[in-house]
Amino acid sequence: MSSFTIIVATDRQNGIGINNALPWHLPEDLAHFKRTTSGHPIVMGRKTFESIGRPLPNRRNIVITRNSDWQHDGVESVASLAAAQALVAGQSAFIIGGAEIYQQALPLANCLIVTEIQQIFDCDAFFPAINHAEWKEVAREEFVSEKNQLAYAFVTYQRL
Repeated sequence: MSSFTIIVATDRQNGIGINNALPWHLPEDLAHFKRTTSGHPIVMGRKTFESIGRPLPNRRNIVITRNSDWQHDGVESVASLAAAQALVAGQSAFIIGGAEIYQQALPLANCLIVTEIQQIFDCDAFFPAINHAEWKEVAREEFVSEKNQLAYAFVTYQRL
């Protein structure tokens, strides 16, 4: 069985994106994402992959899509989260979005790595609310971006 960790950046209202793009520019979060996920499989929805535009290096890229004809060089495509889970059996894999995939993966994940951005952005996609009866915060590092003065925290939750 694989172990899923969800990695996500959210604003103060759990917003994660608008028009299939990030509504903020936070280089420190992108660097954190790269450090954390490098060397591990990453699982995402097709729209998330298309917003990135290419397979991410040094990671096994797995895209969930309902379109059985969809393909892209350097990417494995599957029809469901269960199929992705079977592909990464025995490995620690990261769920990287989007909203629908996060919703499906939340019951399967044992860890959440959340970048909490302390501002509200105009978003049309959201991360599900974290049920604190199921999740315990185990680590928090707070920062302010040197680039744009955004306050944010890297927060790790473990399933109870």
